[in-house]
Amino acid sequence: MAAELLCIGEPMLEFNQQPALPDGRVLYQQGYGGDTSNVAVSAARQGISAGYISAVGQDPAGEALLALWKEEGVDASHVKRSATHPTGVYFVTHGAQGHRFNYHRKGSAASALTPADIPEKAIAEARILFASGISHGISDSASDAVFHAFTVARASGVAIAYDTNYRPALWAPRRAAAIIHAAVGEADIALPGLDDARALTGLTDPDAVLDFYLGLGPGLVLLKMGSEGVYLGTPEGRTRIAPFPAAPVDATGAGDTFCGAVIARLLKGESPEDAAHYAAAAAAISTTGYGAIGPIPRAPEVWAAMAMRNR
Repeated sequence: MAAELLCIGEPMLEFNQQPALPDGRVLYQQGYGGDTSNVAVSAARQGISAGYISAVGQDPAGEALLALWKEEGVDASHVKRSATHPTGVYFVTHGAQGHRFNYHRKGSAASALTPADIPEKAIAEARILFASGISHGISDSASDAVFHAFTVARASGVAIAYDTNYRPALWAPRRAAAIIHAAVGEADIALPGLDDARALTGLTDPDAVLDFYLGLGPGLVLLKMGSEGVYLGTPEGRTRIAPFPAAPVDATGAGDTFCGAVIARLLKGESPEDAAHYAAAAAAISTTGYGAIGPIPRAPEVWAAMAMRNR
């Protein structure tokens, strides 16, 4: 059966810093990350059929990710195995300024993707194709692969969803802005982060940011503003989506959880506003545990939390 949502990008093995032990030692919890992989898992946990387009190395990290997708019901039949490139790894540390990422991804298997690796038939049979700025930023060939996937999607009437997810360590701001905004111009649904937008556009006001991204062409823009919630914009109007209350300990995968959850609810036929409220609750719940994947809630947990709040 064709996946309703196909994601394309780079998966990674995660090591997430845990609270220090009494003797001062710091331990790291192994988990899984990679923004587009997180989105696929988030959508699958909300009851959507999801698949992944990527590559991993023939190494323990790659084996672990393949096992994860199998367990989560994410179709990994379009994930290549590379004998010459490794699977990327990253570390998450926590401090007074929030969480920080340290990546070891140079020359990763996913960065070696090319347009020839794109499964055109699978994309044509999907309903939404999802990618991000990281999908483009990991290499020139991967960026070309993503744009080729967009071309296939557009020709097949498949909607495109795109998260800006700007990582300064991957590329220079001017180049990142040019490519990311070209990608947003092809998208039906744009999911920029406010910090990304400020870095890429120089704009600071959320309304100006919405104006900018709507002006590039998407029919729906969901501006993620962290603790300030989400600002939803369409050509017809805009709505503030308040943050869902939570006691956060790690926001590593909150944005990805939101993206997967909102896409899932849109695929189920909900209005953008209802889908955004649901996704905001899912994202908030995901911040109450450590790691990008582990705390992503499943649909019953999200509905229960929303019902409890509305009592």
